[in-house]
Amino acid sequence: MSEQQRYKLHWITAIIEMLKTMKEAILPLVVLVFANGWKGGGTGPWYFEYLSFIIFGVLIISLFVSGIIKWKRFEYWFEDDELRIESGLFVKKKRYIPFDRIQSLDYTEGIFHRPFGLVKVKVETAGGSSMKKAEGELTAITKVAAERIKIELAEAKKRKKEKPVVEGEETLLADDSWEVPVEETVSLRKIFSMSTKDLLILATTSGGIGVILSGVAIFMSQFADLIPFEWMYEEISAFIKFGVLIVAIAVFLGLFGVWILSVGMTFLSHYNFTVSLDKEDIIITRGLLEKKRVTVPLKRIQSVVLIENPFRKVFGYASVKIHSAGGGVGESSRINLFPLVKRSEVETYLSEIFPELYLEEPSKKPTSKGRPYYYRIDFLWMLPVIGALIYFFFPYGLFSLTIIPVIVAYGIWQHRSAAYEIVDHQLIMRFRAFSLQTAYTMKKRIQSMEMKQSYFHRRKGVATILVNVKSGMGSYQATVQHMDVEDAEMILDWYEKGKRPDPFSFDEDEVEKGLR
Repeated sequence: MSEQQRYKLHWITAIIEMLKTMKEAILPLVVLVFANGWKGGGTGPWYFEYLSFIIFGVLIISLFVSGIIKWKRFEYWFEDDELRIESGLFVKKKRYIPFDRIQSLDYTEGIFHRPFGLVKVKVETAGGSSMKKAEGELTAITKVAAERIKIELAEAKKRKKEKPVVEGEETLLADDSWEVPVEETVSLRKIFSMSTKDLLILATTSGGIGVILSGVAIFMSQFADLIPFEWMYEEISAFIKFGVLIVAIAVFLGLFGVWILSVGMTFLSHYNFTVSLDKEDIIITRGLLEKKRVTVPLKRIQSVVLIENPFRKVFGYASVKIHSAGGGVGESSRINLFPLVKRSEVETYLSEIFPELYLEEPSKKPTSKGRPYYYRIDFLWMLPVIGALIYFFFPYGLFSLTIIPVIVAYGIWQHRSAAYEIVDHQLIMRFRAFSLQTAYTMKKRIQSMEMKQSYFHRRKGVATILVNVKSGMGSYQATVQHMDVEDAEMILDWYEKGKRPDPFSFDEDEVEKGLR
């Protein structure tokens, strides 16, 4: 066999790899320079005065050399319907990825890619081995080279389809692989996009402020020795003396600044968020500085989940997530299909992508028999806590009694939110933790189903149903708690009838007919 042409990555790969390693080790590097620096007394050699900075410089040079080695020693090529990757200097790594196992190609254009017209390509397979790392990654290649991979993949599909089937020969393929015939590329059909107003509402209600504040707290805990807390305490104490109004204005301005930062982060990451559709895949693009393109094969989607956050519901908004099977990248398991969408328009958008789904709200609700179980356990374990607060902090501890109606009200809220329904070969389950979730799942996508019933459940005739569907390398669980046991058994019976029969089992009635 003639040697196949091998391809290299772009030289910017060396810089990107260096920065990636620096990002992962930024905390030790900062501690090295600012926290553990050598302080000479002026009597030793001059380099003792700057030893930490010299070590920092040596590390930067080492990282840059390492990036150059990774770039120079990385090659990829196409052979025997496989994408083959070879890398490493002292330890050579070879990875062969069959085209018939490739689930999707995801593209990212970062700030170092866009000036040179480059993209980063992540190769996802149907059975990726890691939740955080792609099966294959090409750090920086031209768009022409990225298109070449798509062409090789399409030609491999065509060859696979045209390959004659030998009688008695069995081929092991991924689930539903190569079901759709390869045709000419069709133009993408735009389904959904987010406006600037949607981005602002998303940023305000997404919890980004909490992420920023927690990041500040982590930074302060790591560099507590360098922060002059005593000076800060004295300055804050003096500032408080200016009056409540001035302090309130300062706090408001601080929170407003954090909110602006959160809006900016959300705007950059979700800018021009667009969902498009072709014959086989959902294409999601987003980002301003770093433009990302994620491809989600329709045949790999296991469940569609509508999430209604109480705060967003006030403005008439909701979000939709989808769970995809397989893949090596964590983002591919639980994907934001619509991060923020008008609740009244959800069915319209989803029906364009999933015309086979029944998208009405479930109509069957748990009866009043199961209502006490929604708050009974929380009520029981809180009683000792309330008793201790009353005993040690009397009379102020009596205020802890207000927890009881809150627990009961929360349980009743969960009970009223729960619902379920079976429509042909589809199961709809609605449940609530804090946000209301409605899961739409086809029977053939359900991995397992379980009915749980405690002693107290059996006395009242109620049970809990748990449904598991594939999500990345893990699973997503939908549940309706404390429903009537007759309804739970009906759902189990519906699922059991859809299972493939055991080839080693037999039907006693059929056996009797045969004997007659």
